[in-house]
Amino acid sequence: MAKFSFRHLWLSLTFMLGLATVLPACGGLPASVNGQPLPTLAPMLEKATPAVVHIAIQGHETVHPATNDPFFEYFFGRRGRQKRTQGLGSGVIIDASKGYIVTNAHVAEDADTITVTLKDGRRFPAKVIGVDTKADIAVLKINASHLKALPIANSDDLRVGDFVVAIGNPFGLKQTATSGIVSALGRSGLGIEDYENFIQTDASINPGNSGGALVNLRGELVGINTAILGPNGGNIGIGFAIPVNMAISIAKQLIQYGEVQRGRLGVGIQDLTPDLAAAFGLPQSGGAVVSQVEEDSPADQAGLQVGDVVTAVNGKPVSSAARLRNAVGLLRVDSQVTLDILRDGRPKKIVATIKAAERHKIGGQQVTERLAGATFEDVTIDNEPAVVIASVEPGSPAARASLQEGDIILSVNRHRVSSLAELREAAKLNSKALLLNIVRNGRGLFILIQ
Repeated sequence: MAKFSFRHLWLSLTFMLGLATVLPACGGLPASVNGQPLPTLAPMLEKATPAVVHIAIQGHETVHPATNDPFFEYFFGRRGRQKRTQGLGSGVIIDASKGYIVTNAHVAEDADTITVTLKDGRRFPAKVIGVDTKADIAVLKINASHLKALPIANSDDLRVGDFVVAIGNPFGLKQTATSGIVSALGRSGLGIEDYENFIQTDASINPGNSGGALVNLRGELVGINTAILGPNGGNIGIGFAIPVNMAISIAKQLIQYGEVQRGRLGVGIQDLTPDLAAAFGLPQSGGAVVSQVEEDSPADQAGLQVGDVVTAVNGKPVSSAARLRNAVGLLRVDSQVTLDILRDGRPKKIVATIKAAERHKIGGQQVTERLAGATFEDVTIDNEPAVVIASVEPGSPAARASLQEGDIILSVNRHRVSSLAELREAAKLNSKALLLNIVRNGRGLFILIQ
């Protein structure tokens, strides 16, 4: 326990007497101290908060039987029963005239109905214009008048130490603002999204803030709040927001095409570490080293070589492999990109044309007749290669085996598979039956096909 002294009492009385000389008779806080107005964010928030909305989601998920017991099949059916789900989030109006709202993909995806509530209490049904799960951005649209959009800042101008304010609806509490600073920039490698370039902030972000606004002290949008790092879902001062430049670039594609048409350069890359920089005879680290060039890819056609170090994309510095991946991932198909590279220590510029990413698919009959009617596809999940079922024809052998679109194939005949080639090889190991281990809606199960 802290010791008490007459000196403490004297300091306390002195402070209280000094405070009494500046407080008005009513006992409230003064409008000014020594002729200077008290600092406040209220005027900025009064202009900014009408552009941040509350989002309520209703959806459903399929609950599958945990066993092949006929009792479960009788009541639930082979395809399981439907369970209602609800969710809450936030959104930011970016186009007042057309009613476009940006939020997180994890807020809007798989929703049956979406209701948007404005600060003035008006409620509107929302339509999903597009969802990009790889960057966690979605665009909604409402038909409403007298909307207000947030002005857009240039998130490339942000600096560590800049003051920011997070506006959203944490835990369903409407119109909450918390302040802090930009703690770090360019956070990646967190495994939250496929494309990561997060703004880190200590402004409190909690469940329900997802999709809300991160603004500067001018009330301009600098980021879309998306995730927190903390035990039990609580805030410990580490929150992440998607930079507004990235969010708006994705939103424009979603509005125009309904999807993000990401291109492909066709290279394998890794960070230029200090050790690699020394091995390449370079004076400093930073950048992305080309470790692989796919044959006949845009990179190959442009003359990019293994060992090249990419230092900038379209004039913007690249400090890591993640930065290069993000920069290319935001470019549209058939657009040109100028790469600043170092080759044998000498600077060079290369111009490449981004091409559509190739998606490798095969029909189930190419694997075995037992899987006829299903289409299998090579994909990337959490940055790892995987095989999923892209489609299943009704009434086909695959459908009769209870296979469904979206099933992730973990193993075949107890051999793990992560590519179509491995799927074909594993299927040959047993000519009498197929034992598939799959993940469906986040749950693992075995399916035996004889």
